[in-house]
Amino acid sequence: MSQPLRKIPVNPFAARLGQHDLTLTRAPLQALQVNVGKLCNQACHHCHVDAGPKRTEIMTWETMARILDWSMRHHIREADITGGAPEINPHFRRCVDGFLAQGSQVTARCNLTVLLEPGQEDLATWYATRGVRLVCSLPCYTRENVEAQRGKGVFDKSIEALKRLNAVGYGRETATGAHQITGRTSAASRASLSHRGPRLDPIAEDRLVLDLVYNPGGAFLPGPQAKLEADYRERLRTDHGIEFTHLRTLTNLPINRFAHWLEREGKYDAYLQLLEERFNPETVPGLMCRQLLSVDWRGRVYDCDFNQMLELPLAGRAPRYLWDIEAQKLAGEPIATGSHCLGCTAGHGSSCGGALV
Repeated sequence: MSQPLRKIPVNPFAARLGQHDLTLTRAPLQALQVNVGKLCNQACHHCHVDAGPKRTEIMTWETMARILDWSMRHHIREADITGGAPEINPHFRRCVDGFLAQGSQVTARCNLTVLLEPGQEDLATWYATRGVRLVCSLPCYTRENVEAQRGKGVFDKSIEALKRLNAVGYGRETATGAHQITGRTSAASRASLSHRGPRLDPIAEDRLVLDLVYNPGGAFLPGPQAKLEADYRERLRTDHGIEFTHLRTLTNLPINRFAHWLEREGKYDAYLQLLEERFNPETVPGLMCRQLLSVDWRGRVYDCDFNQMLELPLAGRAPRYLWDIEAQKLAGEPIATGSHCLGCTAGHGSSCGGALV
């Protein structure tokens, strides 16, 4: 017989922090996560952005230019560009080159199938020549599980995209720098390589990083990241000859499409209770919101991408634009939280970089 559900506090995350005498405040800013729009060639069931082919929210070049100017003035070390499918934004490539010219390390969040879209035939090589780090969604190594989350035909397209990325050097153990692929390096890439600050992890400077992302296919937490990475590596290598750098395990947060699915299935309260019961205080110091600012397609800022989707502004204040903020004044400020934050602190934890402990 199942256990009855407990009454959950209005903000159970804040309650859990209090029980462990923890506070959640900002550290010095290291990264901008820029959402360049909600337009996407897919409409995945777990997508917290509610992205899809019919979305019209898209960042203009004028907004990008203001973000780049702010980033240069504040010496931002890392730019994490996401969407939707960010590559569909007509100004995406210009934006990437702008960050690279400043010496920022650039990560792009890619859904893989965009590489097969008309007009994107050169995308793998374009990424490689610039040394852009790729974080690519592949919620499982089996066709059945991938297509249950992402739609029919997506698995085969994802495998083809990964093969294209491997062919230009992504995910390989040995380096294949831009000059080895094209015989020359772009001015933006040269600026990036010569002025880039220290990396946020120990991966070699000349390696083309291809990380994959796992999302659970239901109302449960990811298993141990190292074990899942080993399983992915064996199956993708054996079945398809595919290599990748690391696997990042992400917990599905109970917002937007996934929350709607939980509600339809009658599992929302039980899932929130699971997240609360599995709260792990050791994850709190590594939460992405402490060192990152999330910027939406209009230029408004949030503590994280999830708060952005809930339109929960910085520290619960009125919405602010990036260019109205001074980075050095953010350190020590409280972070706006809600019940969804339990998803980042349950079990092994979950952040943009994967598991936290």
